[in-house]
Amino acid sequence: MKAIRLVAISVALFVLAAAAQAQGVAWQDLSDAQRELLAPHEQRWSELEPQRQLEIARGAERWLEMNRRDRAQSQDRFEIWRGMSDEQRAAARERYQEFRRLPPAERQQLVDTYRRFRTMPPERRMELRQRFRELSPEQRQMLRERRLRQPPIAR
Repeated sequence: MKAIRLVAISVALFVLAAAAQAQGVAWQDLSDAQRELLAPHEQRWSELEPQRQLEIARGAERWLEMNRRDRAQSQDRFEIWRGMSDEQRAAARERYQEFRRLPPAERQQLVDTYRRFRTMPPERRMELRQRFRELSPEQRQMLRERRLRQPPIAR
């Protein structure tokens, strides 16, 4: 009996969540801080797709929770994104999806490698980039595979 009740409650919550998502977010349901941040978009808010409203509201909430340093980094990344061509954006999206499809251990290994790379002196990073560019596609693939077979570095 408890199992049936639990399933019924789960289904009801799922239906309610889907209905809320389908309706989007009314402008007046945003927090005062969100409305202030999104004020330039108030006139078009009701014209946005419900899913887009949810995404923007969540993004505004994340922005409001960021500290000054995180906001600056986010703005820098956004400026880079805005400067990309449609083809570059499509390629970036595809690389991100490939990254998301990796097993968690491989994703973490890539993140760790990237962080180590970022802490290197700029001259060393330039040297490594140049060496990588000079590799053939086959050599690059072998390097990637060899790197993934290495045990993770203890943090």
